Amino acid sequence: MLESRRNLALACALSALAGYVDGIGYLHLGGLFVSFMSGNSTRLGVNLAQGQWRSAAEAVGLIALFVTGAGAGSLIVSTRSAFCQCWVLLAEALLLAAAALCYALGPAPLAIAAIVLAMGLENSVFQVEGAAGLGLTYMTGALVKVGQLVAAALTGGRRWAWLPNLLLWAALVIGAVGGATAYHRFNLAAIWLAAGWALALSGIVFATQGRRD
Repeated sequence: MLESRRNLALACALSALAGYVDGIGYLHLGGLFVSFMSGNSTRLGVNLAQGQWRSAAEAVGLIALFVTGAGAGSLIVSTRSAFCQCWVLLAEALLLAAAALCYALGPAPLAIAAIVLAMGLENSVFQVEGAAGLGLTYMTGALVKVGQLVAAALTGGRRWAWLPNLLLWAALVIGAVGGATAYHRFNLAAIWLAAGWALALSGIVFATQGRRD
């Protein structure tokens, strides 16, 4: 999936977008995540053990929204349209724009809900024939693959096969730096940039898909 330069560039752009949004969400929520559900699951367990029921409920809500977004993305992909990647990215852009509007109008919880749905949705961009596809908003799997492919390279496998997964991780980190910086300056209004980013990627994918067809 990442052998294609086009796919690798798109995946890195989306991972950077996820890092940007997650950096904003992490700061706004005080330690919870809008795209990293493993972290939220750990927080859920800790909160339950400590009897912090409100915090546990927040973590459950975020996880449920993320799963809903992932399911919605899968429904879009299941249409098998040649432009399903474009529709997923367009839906993500609209959700992020809705989040920015909600923040501007006042209801910040609705803004967070739209952001989490968008992050779940993004993971369907590279979904193929019902498979889980490529995780773009979390990097544990990518880092595991880096280690495995480095080991394979040391034992006669492809020398640079690990590099695309490392680039995905680096893109997410760079995006998180940008998101945290933007949040300190603009608060949740920084999500407007993420919405524009997703919309631009949708247009680029539409144009390049047209040329490929």
